Amino acid sequence: MTALLEVDGLAKAYRGVHAVADVSFGVAAGAITGLIGPNGSGKSTTIDCISGFQRPDRGRVTLDGADITGLPPQRIARAGLVRTFQTVRVYDQFDLVANLLVAIEPFRTVGWHDALLRTGRYRAARAAAEARARELLDLVGLTRLAAAPASILSYGQKKLLALAAVLMSKPRLVVLDEPVAGVNPTRINEVAGILRKANEAGVSFLIIEHNVEFITGLCDRVVVFDQGRKLTEGPPAEVHGDPRVLDAYLGIDEHGDHVAEAS
Repeated sequence: MTALLEVDGLAKAYRGVHAVADVSFGVAAGAITGLIGPNGSGKSTTIDCISGFQRPDRGRVTLDGADITGLPPQRIARAGLVRTFQTVRVYDQFDLVANLLVAIEPFRTVGWHDALLRTGRYRAARAAAEARARELLDLVGLTRLAAAPASILSYGQKKLLALAAVLMSKPRLVVLDEPVAGVNPTRINEVAGILRKANEAGVSFLIIEHNVEFITGLCDRVVVFDQGRKLTEGPPAEVHGDPRVLDAYLGIDEHGDHVAEAS
């Protein structure tokens, strides 16, 4: 498949300490790619650099052939790459539909004067956004709570709402930062099913996650980081059986013995 995202020679250091050192990998168009590694391996710094929340010291990031290196987050989002965060970000006082309408606001093509005068252009855009919001609430299984304030949602449901929010703009690529951390096992299976449906609809994903079973069961390809560098990448089954991955990520030596707790 054609590469949608390409990361080439990415590097980022803090006071001389290399958080990411010469990292290169890609995400194919139409694929679900996993990014795993122990705490401190450089995953978060990498996705911050990819999504514009940090500027890399060196390297290049391209999205569908266009250089997005160092662009601000809003420009990268408008180019088609959006992301979630480890900390769930929803507006508790707003209902679920309103949460999604807030999420689409930066992508609107109507001006403030259209909104002020309630022009036909504004009303059409509003109706389309509301229809999109309800479609996504159905996708994530929250339709029955559409008019309820987000404050009543469980933690897992708030994660589903945050996922719906990043899908509002119909992005090309979504970067998910630990989408099932702290989520119960039943909800984890639900999230996997939702991501598969979104992927079938044309959305590509880069997923950062510690849950190896979730990643290996969902992703087409897995990239493994350790100590700020790419350790290996490949199909999930191949990566999961790599002794270097078992040692670095799972804390298992070549004899199958646990040498440390997984991060």
